[in-house]
Amino acid sequence: MPPHSALPYPALHASHSGIWIARGDLSGVEVRPVSRGEAIRQAADTPMILLNAPLIGQRLGYADLSGLDLLELYAFLHPARFMVPTPKGLAAATGLVEPEDDADIARLLLDAAARLLSVPAGDWAEREGAWNAAQSLFRLRWPWAPLLTERIRKPEKAERWLFSRLPEWEEAAPRPLPRTVQLHPQQASARLAELTGAGAEARPGQRAYAEAAAQAFTPRAIRDAPNLVLAEAGTGIGKTLGYLAPASLWSQAAGGPVWVSTYTKALQRQLSHETRRVYPDDAERRAKVVTRKGRENYLCLLNLEDALQGGFAGRAAVLAQLVARWAAYSADGDMVGGDLPGWLTTLFRRNGSTALTDRRGECVYAGCPHYRKCFIERAARASAEADIVIANHALVMVNAARGRELATRPTRYVFDEGHHLFDAADMMFSTALTGQETIELRRWIVGPEGTSRGRRRGLAARLSDVASYDEQGGAAIAQAVTAAGALAADGWLGRLAEGQPFGPVEHLLAAVRGLTYARAEREDDAGYGLETELAEPSAELIEAAASAADALEALHRPLVVLGRRLEAVLAEAPDWMDAPARARIEGAIASLGWRVETVSAWLALLARVGGVAVPQFVDWLVVNRAEGREIDVGLLRHWLDPTKPFAEIVLRPAHGALVTSATLTAGGDWDTAEARVGAPHLSRAAVRFEAPSPFDYAAHAEVLVVTDIKRGDIPSLAGAYARLIEAAGGGTLGLFTAIRRLRGVHARIADRLARAGLPLHAQHVDPIDTGTLVDIFRDDPHASLLGTDALRDGVDVPGRSLRLVVMEGVPWPKPTVLHAARKLAGGGSAYDDRIVRARLAQAFGRLIRRADDRGAFVLLSAAMPSRLLSAFPPGVAVTRVPLDEAVTRVARLCSAGAIGHEARVPANGDAG
Repeated sequence: MPPHSALPYPALHASHSGIWIARGDLSGVEVRPVSRGEAIRQAADTPMILLNAPLIGQRLGYADLSGLDLLELYAFLHPARFMVPTPKGLAAATGLVEPEDDADIARLLLDAAARLLSVPAGDWAEREGAWNAAQSLFRLRWPWAPLLTERIRKPEKAERWLFSRLPEWEEAAPRPLPRTVQLHPQQASARLAELTGAGAEARPGQRAYAEAAAQAFTPRAIRDAPNLVLAEAGTGIGKTLGYLAPASLWSQAAGGPVWVSTYTKALQRQLSHETRRVYPDDAERRAKVVTRKGRENYLCLLNLEDALQGGFAGRAAVLAQLVARWAAYSADGDMVGGDLPGWLTTLFRRNGSTALTDRRGECVYAGCPHYRKCFIERAARASAEADIVIANHALVMVNAARGRELATRPTRYVFDEGHHLFDAADMMFSTALTGQETIELRRWIVGPEGTSRGRRRGLAARLSDVASYDEQGGAAIAQAVTAAGALAADGWLGRLAEGQPFGPVEHLLAAVRGLTYARAEREDDAGYGLETELAEPSAELIEAAASAADALEALHRPLVVLGRRLEAVLAEAPDWMDAPARARIEGAIASLGWRVETVSAWLALLARVGGVAVPQFVDWLVVNRAEGREIDVGLLRHWLDPTKPFAEIVLRPAHGALVTSATLTAGGDWDTAEARVGAPHLSRAAVRFEAPSPFDYAAHAEVLVVTDIKRGDIPSLAGAYARLIEAAGGGTLGLFTAIRRLRGVHARIADRLARAGLPLHAQHVDPIDTGTLVDIFRDDPHASLLGTDALRDGVDVPGRSLRLVVMEGVPWPKPTVLHAARKLAGGGSAYDDRIVRARLAQAFGRLIRRADDRGAFVLLSAAMPSRLLSAFPPGVAVTRVPLDEAVTRVARLCSAGAIGHEARVPANGDAG
């Protein structure tokens, strides 16, 4: 009997080339093509088996499509396991034959459903908790629940509830300060030889890199003068093991942690995998290596409990049950880039997923009943004992600036993807006095207001014991709650649009909004954000800023007093203060300090309105919009050079730091590289090291500059992308500088490419997260992917899956207020040139990821200045050609693997 015959539901598959429905019975499977209208009618009347309902609904033009999604079933049966969410990935995960065409895919959906539903009958590793979860999902009317409840046998004894299954973390004695040890370059190269193995190919560049990196681990000679090493290692050097060798050696000898920081989550995952070479034993690696992210990445158990007990309804409640299944098997509770499949939350249109993480400022620390099982606290304590902590630039800066972990602050850092330190610092050390920021502060202080739901608690509720014990502290809480009434409140955007602001902060935002529209709105307004520099403010804005400053000052004072009273209570240690209460108050002090700093920064920004400009800052007004809809309004302040606070707060207290990247000097020279990482702000000069890539780029890659595509001509641009992707047979990464153009091109070519058997995926179009899109792209050598900045850097797709990179034009920086100020300070047009060369180098770097990779880089720009061509590796052929010739050459290059060397444009040419 066919496996699908027992299933009473048909399967629906829709692609850009057509729509198919498969029905199974005892005699076999019937698959037939249907029209879009018929598919929608049948899906509305009959539950359908689907793969990724939001994506199929988008292709049908039926956003409300729902049914029996195989991805949801897989997430229930195999929590904390990843599957590429494509027909090919489904076939691999279920042990079925990969489908050959779209009709085959519809048939596969039936067979895969039957195969997955048979899992409970076998040796099922994730059986525990499944019966209870299925019962809960049945009550929520989850479509798969009736089929599962009849297949999952009731356990003989009651199953443990999730919150009793999770292990508790334990307190440990404080870790001693790292010992002073001298690490010699020869020791680093010997350690590298151990990691690579006796039979490994000799790599002089990697050995030299490891020896240079070791200098960051030598003892510091002068206070506030870290041993800073800047190391540029071309693709293929093997820099990860190159720095893990001295890092692991120093950590072992000194007894201290090394924090390895990245910019992208993709590299964090890759680094975690690479540490297997350093610690092959799984148990040892779990103790020695810890991945850390910001609090907002982790599942909050108290939020989950609230969702499971009625806080969520409808589809969000189903998501909560599936997340609970995952939490029981997750290694670390990381919901963003961890072992929770990235596609899971997108199946629910982000409905409820953000409410399951630790939203800003609401953690009650030891006041939480799940504090001892908390994923965030467990990661923090594990990192205090680890040898290698894999973090990200933002978390490193946050911890240094306002972290609660000062006692365990690392003395040694490795900043991989170091060319992004400037951008990370720019975000971290900025100030935003906006409606969204002020309403968050109001909620943190006041708690729920009116009809607000959820468990968010205000200061008075979180610190009720302190208020009853300390009269001054209680008075400060009451004064802060009263003063917070001046901040923006729910519905503020609507009141601004209607000209009815309430309170001094909303009046400030109304004045900002009015002046921004007056000075920045244009006739060709496309609905994107508006901004204008904070210069010559109107009388209305000056008056509103003064009133808002008075209101914020009235809030600042009691917050400062409360912080002092909390510290006094800690010092007095009353009888009621047990260890959990102490931890909760310590957490409140840290959170309060962050808010006091924020309000202080707002007051400094308001002092600028009508006052004298501060040369080290750039200030401007902004109205943020998405698809023409206003989402935030306010004043922004960024450092002109954000590496100054980075150097002061992160680098100076450290003993040593390695800043490394394949493109550290891309776009400029070593002076530029040093300026972008804060080296000039340190008293000790940085060590410079460079190891060129061992790859033969000249023999394996070619750059084609297409000269006959007019800028801004979407139909011509779309035609060029389609022809190039067809010529390459897929395997194309298409990069855009504007989402609008990306969507326009995708809409014109997706169906055409699908009919040729070439799937096309796209950021900002497909309802799939970026990480999963890259996984899909990597898994299918015939697929292509369109994207923006996030795909230009940090995407690692070696082999045939990426053989062509196409950029829509020269990636000039957006002419924002902030960019204009930095351009003026950084050398005018030369500053723009450095940025473009760096972006081109990073984009080209996606193409050749290993020694046997081959491919072409195509730039659709008739006016590409020759002075920018030095962005590409020396010796690579750069040819200006019309589109027809580019298509011919791409077809030849990608099919035969031969790379031409003709008609080169000199990188130092005088054109442009």
